[in-house]
Amino acid sequence: MTEITRVPLQPVKKGSLSKIWVGALALALAGVGVAYAAMPAQVHVKTLTEGHGPSPTTEDMVLINYKGTLPDGKVFDEAKQVPMELTGVIPGFSTALQKMQAGGKYTVDIPSELAYGDKGQGEIAPNTDLTFEIELLDFRSKAEIEQQQRMMQQMMQMQQMQGGAPGAPEAPSE
Repeated sequence: MTEITRVPLQPVKKGSLSKIWVGALALALAGVGVAYAAMPAQVHVKTLTEGHGPSPTTEDMVLINYKGTLPDGKVFDEAKQVPMELTGVIPGFSTALQKMQAGGKYTVDIPSELAYGDKGQGEIAPNTDLTFEIELLDFRSKAEIEQQQRMMQQMMQMQQMQGGAPGAPEAPSE
């Protein structure tokens, strides 16, 4: 039979255990800091007024009022009742719109990585974070809009075939 070799444990010095826990806590905090720094940039959306119903998708067109500001508060763009495709805007703007509901008003903070990045645009300097105030008035799918456009074209063709717009005066005959 084999005999187990016994090694006597040394008593822990007073205060050493506290130092071990402080070291472990410091390592854990450093790990959390590294993980946080490695996280991708995120868009922050704050609700000012609640909307209702579903949110738009990348396949939709939205109708919005918006105001864009730089970090110093300077307004760089502002418009009312603007129709736009979610695929035709900066990534952070599209991401934010997909978190909104019709009738709602929101403040959106977009980090530069999801805006214009290191290129900048016009009066927006490279690596500039942007803030938008957005009111989502309504949204429709592209299919709905295309159907409405076809209906409008058909109505116009019918009016042309009938001799002009309804209520238009007739041309005098000679």
